[in-house]
Amino acid sequence: MEKQAKPVTTAKFQKMKKEGTPISVITAYDYPSAKLAEEAGVDAILVGDSLGNVVLGHESTLPVTLDDIIYHTRAVTRAVTIPLVVADMPFMTYHGSRDETLRGVARLMREGLAKTIKMEGGAEIAETVQNCVQAGVPVMGHLGFTPQSVHRIGGYFIQGKTEKDARKLIDDAIALEQAGAYAIVLELMPEELAGEISRRLSIPTIGIGAGSQCDGQVLVFHDMLQYGSGIPPKKFVKPYARIGDMMREGIAQYVKEVKNRSFPDEAHSFHGEQTAVGASYGAEGAAK
Repeated sequence: MEKQAKPVTTAKFQKMKKEGTPISVITAYDYPSAKLAEEAGVDAILVGDSLGNVVLGHESTLPVTLDDIIYHTRAVTRAVTIPLVVADMPFMTYHGSRDETLRGVARLMREGLAKTIKMEGGAEIAETVQNCVQAGVPVMGHLGFTPQSVHRIGGYFIQGKTEKDARKLIDDAIALEQAGAYAIVLELMPEELAGEISRRLSIPTIGIGAGSQCDGQVLVFHDMLQYGSGIPPKKFVKPYARIGDMMREGIAQYVKEVKNRSFPDEAHSFHGEQTAVGASYGAEGAAK
């Protein structure tokens, strides 16, 4: 009998960092996607606020609400038992008072059943991270390009290209680790900088558009599988399948067969015994 895999925990993340075992992370936002990710052997699932772009049709992550994240996290946690489930704290849900932030965090943990949360920002949110950790909530940080700050940044740009900006990101990463974060996502930054941060920290780094020197990688489900229509190419994304094309072709074939009446055919139809009532009805219908 095959041994059942144990659930991935934050302690397992730490062990993987220490042993040099790369960590695989993928976003997922619903039951079937999460189920497939678990069956494929992924270590962690991020219910990211990227659902705003790829699922809800928004231009950015900013319109995503706490209720949105809770709803989708609940669907994901129903699907899996092994991957570590991480849920994003949406825009402006952790920049108010300590009590307000912890109320939102508590909802994600109680209602969404998330195992950990993720927050964007550096030293400026270190105290918030510390408050959550002290309350018993594991926190994953997020540095580099932070989508919730897209309007302040002015677009989707590589971060940390100058020595000054690189030093700031290194300091921010250290501040998050000291505040108690168990891992940090590094997004859209030079590979050399991501490698330097990864070597300086004792906690794992998860890269997206940050090169190969991070302790793990994360990609958006819809990007890596090309699940959707008109998904723009991204330098840091490798498409592993093109299921959007397959789905479109399948639906188009269905439409064609409905229109030409070749579906449903005999193989997809049911028949029952012809009863007296059925025969009578048929006769009456013929008479009319």
